Amino acid sequence: MGIAGRIAVFVGLMLSQAAFALPPEHETRRLMLAVEQAIDEQRWEDAAGFINRLQTLDAGKPLAYQFYRGRVMLNAGQLNEARAALESYVTNAGSQAPHYREALKLITNIDRRTAQTSGGTDEGPGDEPVAVIEPTGNDRIERLKTLYLVGSPVAALEKHLNSLLELNAWRRGNQRVVKANEPPDIAYRVFAREEGTLNVQERRRTRTDGRAEVVSDEFAVYGVGRQVSWDCPGSERACWLYDPRDGSRWMKLADRPDAVEEIAETLGDLIRQLQSP
Repeated sequence: MGIAGRIAVFVGLMLSQAAFALPPEHETRRLMLAVEQAIDEQRWEDAAGFINRLQTLDAGKPLAYQFYRGRVMLNAGQLNEARAALESYVTNAGSQAPHYREALKLITNIDRRTAQTSGGTDEGPGDEPVAVIEPTGNDRIERLKTLYLVGSPVAALEKHLNSLLELNAWRRGNQRVVKANEPPDIAYRVFAREEGTLNVQERRRTRTDGRAEVVSDEFAVYGVGRQVSWDCPGSERACWLYDPRDGSRWMKLADRPDAVEEIAETLGDLIRQLQSP
């Protein structure tokens, strides 16, 4: 094919993409149908891709989104993320929802699998971190690259970390009762920079008018420890990640020890990848 032919094909593709661009609310419905069909047909890689695209859309998502997200994460072996998504669906959708009973059964299945694989975590009194997470091996990172359909370990870890942070953001009151589309009181997002830096954004919702205050903290990871400590003091109904730079309290998260352990593990892996030449 000559240059003119290649240009014609390129222009045709661009026009085709523009012609089929949908507003976010309609694209959300389209992707929901696509992920439902992919799961029914056991096309899990396609389903994961649709879930990832849904997550990036700036539009309200139907309640079933968390159910399908939970199923995709469970199939990928991401038990903490799967449980958080399914619990969100059960809490918000209610007992009359079409997938309510199946979601409860899946949560029970997750509990059984977690009990079989858990080595246990010792938690003690006081304000000192009670757990230190060492970075994990490459097998887990390869699974995350497949799950999030990316080729870079840094991109896979960043996406997984932010997904976990979203599902385990801190809220006042009952941590298990989360109203649909209601933002958390404290939430975090982490952005990995190519030059070996991390940018951590903290968003706090004020109690007076509900507006969000955003604070950004960017730092180079070179020289930063790869071990990330955490604990969940019972009296506070919250878990904490400790800053690997100086050991001080850093991220306030929901009181879900298993999920926070995975967050610490993923953050440690991300730091290690950014420190690699």
